[in-house]
Amino acid sequence: MKASTDDILVEVKGLKKYFPIKGGVLSRPVDWVKAVNGVSFNVKKGETLGLVGESGCGKSTTGRVILRLMEPTSGEVLFKGKNVFNLKKDEIRSLRRNMQIVFQDPYSSLNPRMTVGSIVGEPLDIHHIASGKEKRNMVESILEKVGLMPEHMNRYPHEFSGGQRQRIGIARAITLNPDFIVCDEPVSALDVSIQAQIINLLMKLQEEYDLSYLMISHDLSVVKHISDRIIVMYQGIMVELAEKEELYNNPLHPYTKLLLSAIPIPDPAVKRSRLKLVENNEENGSFQGCPFQNRCSFKMKQCSEEVPPLKEVSKEHWVACYLE
Repeated sequence: MKASTDDILVEVKGLKKYFPIKGGVLSRPVDWVKAVNGVSFNVKKGETLGLVGESGCGKSTTGRVILRLMEPTSGEVLFKGKNVFNLKKDEIRSLRRNMQIVFQDPYSSLNPRMTVGSIVGEPLDIHHIASGKEKRNMVESILEKVGLMPEHMNRYPHEFSGGQRQRIGIARAITLNPDFIVCDEPVSALDVSIQAQIINLLMKLQEEYDLSYLMISHDLSVVKHISDRIIVMYQGIMVELAEKEELYNNPLHPYTKLLLSAIPIPDPAVKRSRLKLVENNEENGSFQGCPFQNRCSFKMKQCSEEVPPLKEVSKEHWVACYLE
């Protein structure tokens, strides 16, 4: 996580997001869901940082809190050195020009009452960048960059396929020429045949616009294809962070090894040795220490006492495990 200050675009420090569990007659908080629990990392200029983990581990919440679509419980997010959480309303609007998001579901993230031209052109209106013929020309140019045609401007989202809708979502995200985009599982709702097209489009746009991505996904094959570095997340904490090749060739955390062993091999003659979880019915969050301990076959006494710290075990390879 060490990098030159000049290279860092987004820096996340001790980020936490807790959701209350309410009970009783007065519906007061009786417990907390620790969706994001002390996450720290940085995103360098021009890189793609992958964020992987199973459903419910806090990936999407992390991305939304970074963009301040959700308010944090605590922590800091620095964008070009400025704390996002200390900005006022007018400053946040300015921030939106530089930090955007591509949502997971292209069917629900687009307003069905708006034409494609209105959807893609709306950011230009909000930020008073262009209007009239100039705005129309800019929207047409953006649509062409994502593989759509100018005549698509007057159509509505329901007239497009899932892949085309996601292209519209990407077009909306790049309209303001941002520096940083959170891609929240942008291909998980698409057919496998279309996923590669969208990933290749994102890579092409990254090169053209010098974009930085936070690529959120549960599909390790997708993340490996596009990412430079990868974070593995489990129950709100980071368990491993390394460069792509290092993580896939030398996984250190038991959870990372488990995820990688589950990736299917596209060759029926080759069999992968899959790791197995320890069967345990104890509720998550009902114990102290490492959140993976009750599913881990390498559990030690120390694992039950406190959460292992994230430490650098080799150059740019960080892991939170007492085995290392």
